[in-house]
Amino acid sequence: MPQITTHYGIPDPVPFLDVEVTADNRFYVDPHVIRLLKTPQPFAEQALECVDTFFQEVTSSVIEGTSSARQRGQGLLQRFVEPWETRLGMAAEGFHGHGGAELVGTWIWQALNNDVEALVRVGVLRQLEDVPLFVEGVDRDITSDITTRLIFEPLARFTAAMIDLYPQFTNAGHEVDTYRRQVWDPIAREWSEADTALPTVGGKPLLLVPKGWARSTLLMSSGRYYETTVLSFAQLEQAVRGSDGKLLTTPKDRLKAQPGLGRGRLTNLSVTLRAFENEQDLLAGFKAFVASRFD
Repeated sequence: MPQITTHYGIPDPVPFLDVEVTADNRFYVDPHVIRLLKTPQPFAEQALECVDTFFQEVTSSVIEGTSSARQRGQGLLQRFVEPWETRLGMAAEGFHGHGGAELVGTWIWQALNNDVEALVRVGVLRQLEDVPLFVEGVDRDITSDITTRLIFEPLARFTAAMIDLYPQFTNAGHEVDTYRRQVWDPIAREWSEADTALPTVGGKPLLLVPKGWARSTLLMSSGRYYETTVLSFAQLEQAVRGSDGKLLTTPKDRLKAQPGLGRGRLTNLSVTLRAFENEQDLLAGFKAFVASRFD
């Protein structure tokens, strides 16, 4: 199965993710990677504007809590269409694998209004990439699908720039066609539609993704948050001073066996809320840790 550069005869290196053009590729768009990379510009800035304005609208709807606000918030989350143009992810794991976009949007909305509402209201949970840490069923696949649909227009602009940069996209019988697609309008803060010019491979449009924006795992995964930040806080909660004045902590493997500290999003949620009551923002600390380890 040829990669993009092989199919078009484009020499390496290239500034886009060089995926296979006729199959799903097990990479997932990670919004936190885009936030840390901040490149290429202006596409990274445009992508983050789309992601952040959307999530602000949804969380504002939760906080407002009126019937009309709730209807709007849930409606925004139910408008995702499977973004298969990138050839990323796996259909069995994405929207289709979970019963469709409307079902996925409904369970995220319900979680934001029930399980994690407290985090929304106190301002701890305020970015899209925070959701997989606390909402069951949302992992790299759903996060990637949502992010890709939200940043579809910046990705289309990036693709247009690549078409201009590499004449191979329109040479030797290769075609670029116009497709009408759902996009997020960060100014109007509404879903809209736009015509986009995309390369066509095997009769299907191809949307290019900047190199580095997709990974095999999320930087901010539920498991990573649990193993590092959550259990570290639990260690400090139970720490005692030894006779020599040193702080003695319980090993993490023993903490995991304690009631209320088992691996999972419920533990992430309860410990995060408990820490916030003690004026500690674990999520902010985790993001600082992730940034320090990011290469």
